[in-house]
Amino acid sequence: MKILYGMQRPDEGVITVDGEQVVLRSPADAIARGIGMVHQHFMLADNLTVLENVVLGAEKLHGIGAGARRRILELSDAYGLGVRPDLLVEEIGVADRQRVEILKVLYRGARTLILDEPTAVLVPQEVDALFGNLRELTAEGLTVLFISHKLGEVLSVADDITVIRRGTTVATVAPAGTTPKRLAELMVGSELPTPQTRESTVTDEPVLTVAGLHLSGRDADGLLREVLADIDFTIHRGEVLGIAGVEGNGQAELVEAIIGIRQPDGGTIALAGQDVSHAPTRTRRERGIGYIPEDRHRHGLLLDAPLWENRMLGHVTEPPNSRGPLLNAKGARADTERIVREYDVRTPGIEVTAGSLSGGNQQKLIVGREMSHRPKVLIAAHPTRGVDVGAQAQIWDEIRRARREGLAVLLISADLDELIGLSDSLRVMYRGRLVASADPATVTPEELGTAMTGTAGAGVGTAEPGTETKPEPGTGSGPGEEG
Repeated sequence: MKILYGMQRPDEGVITVDGEQVVLRSPADAIARGIGMVHQHFMLADNLTVLENVVLGAEKLHGIGAGARRRILELSDAYGLGVRPDLLVEEIGVADRQRVEILKVLYRGARTLILDEPTAVLVPQEVDALFGNLRELTAEGLTVLFISHKLGEVLSVADDITVIRRGTTVATVAPAGTTPKRLAELMVGSELPTPQTRESTVTDEPVLTVAGLHLSGRDADGLLREVLADIDFTIHRGEVLGIAGVEGNGQAELVEAIIGIRQPDGGTIALAGQDVSHAPTRTRRERGIGYIPEDRHRHGLLLDAPLWENRMLGHVTEPPNSRGPLLNAKGARADTERIVREYDVRTPGIEVTAGSLSGGNQQKLIVGREMSHRPKVLIAAHPTRGVDVGAQAQIWDEIRRARREGLAVLLISADLDELIGLSDSLRVMYRGRLVASADPATVTPEELGTAMTGTAGAGVGTAEPGTETKPEPGTGSGPGEEG
């Protein structure tokens, strides 16, 4: 997709647009040819209005004319986007931000839209609305390239499906003539793991206890606001606690408070009975907190550094990365080779940069790094976002394996199937509070999605402060166990 959008030049082959062979040297060339791209990570300025974000880079320097506003409203109405141009981007939700991104490319005259993992941050109701928008676009003659590893969604929205594996097209099929299982096999090149029943591994031994956590922060206007309030939960040895919620409701701040990046205003954080509320991040890591960050590029990797140096990140004071007060490059290199083998990181060698790997292989490197230190608790924030179905299954399997061996996991994800399948207990986060709990053995993605909008429904209960949800043995089943 980077080649189609002019971000990268191909070594061979041709690109044809409307019957004409073209060379796309930059995104500007792609836009001029009617190609627009909505990236997986939104590229909007929070402190600007929707109108300003849409026209940014496409209008004259001095002022936004009335014609721009009129055109935006026309496009929004024509495709059912429902965009309000005068709202600040920081005031709108994730689904509306995505519609703004779509409107940006339409405003620039795009007739072909590339959507990269567009449903990764949406709840089921928002996914349905997005698909309605896409059908409006295609009905008007636009072409949509929909990139996703969520095979059920691909089957429901696509007219044709092309499967790419290791940079090669392996098949093009019609949705009516295939199944999710067959698509998954095409994507990974082999049959996925067979279904199996998973028994509870939860013990009575608390590993991570968060009590009365409060955190305040300043918004774009400099005003102090409550970010986290009355956060209480305990994760036991062998338990996966899933946190569901629309992004921007305090999940990222909760992770940062537990890992030590942010200092809470009140409350306590205890790891295996030891209060670490005021301990620095390094101490928390050394005492057994593993961390798979939400944004692997910003917080998990040095993209320009070789793999073996990335293996040391977050663990520079621990073997095999150190020997006494000195770094142990030889030990780090040897262990990186082991991680590459055991976690199936596809790479020509450990001297290549992390930025040269695919997203799935970058994520497997991070998972291997964190699991190698045998953490007591793993904070996994969106651990399979933007990875292919093969890497997703491997990461799920690794979390399940570690859980069986007693690992406690705090799982934060926008993938509701992942949350329901991997978790032993579920909590819902809304506006910085844990507002509901759910049993993963009985709750549906639709019920969970409704609770994430602040409305509790059937299958989801209200969470009282200080309460815990601890599953009975033998409940739950994990994603990937059905493929």
